[in-house]
Amino acid sequence: MHLTCTFTASLFAMSLAFAAPLFAKGLQNETQINNGLVAVGIADEIRNRCDSISARTFRALGFLNSLKRDARSKGYSNDEINRYTKSKTEKTKMRKRGQVYLAQNGASTSDAASMCRLGRAEIKKRSQIGVLLRAR
Repeated sequence: MHLTCTFTASLFAMSLAFAAPLFAKGLQNETQINNGLVAVGIADEIRNRCDSISARTFRALGFLNSLKRDARSKGYSNDEINRYTKSKTEKTKMRKRGQVYLAQNGASTSDAASMCRLGRAEIKKRSQIGVLLRAR
């Protein structure tokens, strides 16, 4: 009986040793993936607020899939990815980052003209946001 408890305790300790890096290495620390998600969110806001700009839907879906592939290649499971992208806390953080970007670039979600100007500028410079949009 004592041997079983020792063995179980050792397995538990080993599992904690392997799990610790996973907890420390969360998707919130993946800069490239998070920058990509923010870019998609900003592009979505622009196309929703500006009647003269639409989404490049297939390109956006392809980009989102590439972010997911990147996350999987870094060892994240589909469940971890889905939990992260559906997290209200993380969505709030992303939204705040997007609002800062809009403000830094003279745009506001309450001002359609400013969103159109930003959208056209992003399209012109072929930024990650711009390649997800199309001027009509």
